[in-house]
Amino acid sequence: MRKRLRKKRHLGEFREFGFQVRTVWADHLTQEQQDDAIDSFILQAIEANGLYCGGGGRGVWGVCARHGATEEQRRAVERWLSQCPAVKEFTLGPLVDAWYGPFDE
Repeated sequence: MRKRLRKKRHLGEFREFGFQVRTVWADHLTQEQQDDAIDSFILQAIEANGLYCGGGGRGVWGVCARHGATEEQRRAVERWLSQCPAVKEFTLGPLVDAWYGPFDE
């Protein structure tokens, strides 16, 4: 396949990676505290590491970067979540192809 098509289809050297984050917030949080925790997560764990995210419903986030997330960025999100007192538990999925999966349901 030609380079132009690989780039257009995000294949080969143009693959982009992302990962999934599942969060469970602490039970004692008010809605306002949970909203503040989510804002902090987005600002400090996601945007500060050059990432962007989508979702968040039911605590499931899809995380990627403009040209694909790296393992280093994934570890930075993991560190932030492990240090956040508002997070009861979390799981991070492995880096997967952000365009074609496989994705967890």
